[in-house]
Parts: sequence; structure tokens; C-alpha cells
Amino acid sequence: MDTRPYRLSWPRLSVVYDVSPGKVFSTATRQLRGSGAKVSRNCVLLHTPLESPDLQEGLSKNGFNGNRLSLWVLQGLPLPTITSLENLLLVISNLAMKGSIFMGELPHFPGCTASMDMGLEQENLEKLFFTQGFQVSFVRYDDVVKDVGLDLATPWEQRGRLLFVAEQLRFSDAQMESFRMHFERIEEDADEDGFEEL
Repeated sequence: MDTRPYRLSWPRLSVVYDVSPGKVFSTATRQLRGSGAKVSRNCVLLHTPLESPDLQEGLSKNGFNGNRLSLWVLQGLPLPTITSLENLLLVISNLAMKGSIFMGELPHFPGCTASMDMGLEQENLEKLFFTQGFQVSFVRYDDVVKDVGLDLATPWEQRGRLLFVAEQLRFSDAQMESFRMHFERIEEDADEDGFEEL
């Protein structure tokens, strides 16, 4: 479970949606509360089980609002294939308001990249993000370690993983629905005005 809701000082009225396996969330929550950890007073933590048959619907039922900017963080979520990443990107693209940020780490996808070098893998991932409405930038762990000036060996489990930051370029489903309703009202008002003039 991500401990950011417990560790960080959040802006007032922040809502953190944790998407993780139900058992992991329950166990971690018990342990954190048992140790006296508390979620910031400025923050509400809501859990949506990863096992939900429809993740988008689960987040919406929990009150997620696609008409507000959001920050999405991906870390440790099991993504065994490119298809699983594509499905996740689709859900986030539908939910996240234009201008929202999505960041985290991606695993190395050995099944689809066995015959390609890392540069080509990154290029393919950029295309995948872009087809779902995201402009993305990647950074490798090795580069971060080098830039920070540390002489650390990259842990084996981090090799091949990419850190990324992406910005949502599309309107969310909620934004599109708001626009649709607004234009319908304008059309109705125009029809009524035209009728009165006759």
C-alpha cells in the first residue's frame, strides 16, 4: 500500500484514491493504524479494490470527479503485459481532466520487447501513451542515480524499469458530458427564443 496519504502534507480538501488489492489495503491499513499513523486532516483516503470488475465505475462510485485536476501515481501495480498498461491508460484517460498529471514507474515488458532495444521500447511506449491522450517523458533509474551524483548500483529489481511523467491532453468523459449538457441548454434557449419571436 502507498503510504503517501499518511506521510505527506496535503492541500486542504484533498481526496486520495488508493487502487490496490483489497487484502493488501486491509492489512496495510491495520498495521499503519496500529502503529499510530493517521491520514492528514486535510486529506480523505478512499480505497477502490483493484479486483473491481470495472475500475472506472468503482472510482466514480467513490466520488471521483473528472471535472477537477488530479494527480495519478503508479507504483507497484501488477502490469504483466503491454495490454494491461493500455487498459489502465484507457481508464485514466477517461477519468482524468485535461491537464492532469500521471507519473510513476513502469516495469520492463519482456514479452513484447525481447527483440528490441530499450530506445525502441521507449518509443513504442510513447506512442501508446499518446494514443490514449498523454504526452509522456521517461527517465531511467540509472540516469537519476548518475544525475544525483551517487555511486550506487541500480538494484536488480529496478533494472529495465522506467520512471515517467505524463500530462493528460484530452478532455475527460466528465468534461465532455459537461460540455454536452451546456450546449444542449444553449440550443434549448435558442429554440425558445426563436419560438417567442414567431
